[in-house]
Amino acid sequence: MKRKAILMAAGRGTRLSRKMPGNCKCTLDIGGISLIRHTVEMLINFNIEVHIVVGYNKNQIIDSLRELPVTFHENVFYSITNSLASLWFARNELAEGLIILGNADVYWDEQILSFLLEERRDCVMLSDSTRVEVGDYLFYVEDEKVMTYGKGVNITNANCEYVGITMIQGDMIPKFKQQVCALIESQWHSDWWESALYKMIPHRPIWTKDVAGHFWGEIDFVEDYERILAYRRDNSYAE
Repeated sequence: MKRKAILMAAGRGTRLSRKMPGNCKCTLDIGGISLIRHTVEMLINFNIEVHIVVGYNKNQIIDSLRELPVTFHENVFYSITNSLASLWFARNELAEGLIILGNADVYWDEQILSFLLEERRDCVMLSDSTRVEVGDYLFYVEDEKVMTYGKGVNITNANCEYVGITMIQGDMIPKFKQQVCALIESQWHSDWWESALYKMIPHRPIWTKDVAGHFWGEIDFVEDYERILAYRRDNSYAE
């Protein structure tokens, strides 16, 4: 199956940018290579076609990926919209096997990608059952199905953290694309892209896959960045 990946990299990342002004989180150096270049090179090495939605500091991101076979899409309204709108700008790429990263500032490696590509279910969101206490965006999952979700979920009502990576394939793709376009037409442009999936839950399951035991990290704070640097250093990942 031919696969595509769409990375959303249009946002400002305001929580970290206050401490690291001028930097896009996804272009931070993680040991001789930028975070986003690490992700893109990994995807390309697995023969996955890469698309990136840019907006804020777009030239910094484009420059960090120079000479790589990447297609860029621009969310020109990045300052007043959210990731659902960013995905809509790449709507023509919603086909075939699809991997979506709602934030390009997530560090992951080939172990998790290989783990994900083994999946045959039509819609799978990666989760981590070991990170409820420190998690930002939590799920309550039952029988591997998303039941409750969001940043406001109390940890007593959650059993995993959403990793920020989802794979959609098969007959789910056209239904998903239709839902994305319908939400944008209804002016839901300030929502997260995952809203298009959650709207479908009453009619079909949205599955999860637990990556517990695999290292990953989203850069929201300086401490997150330092944790990734330490992992790369300790595991001899310097480029």
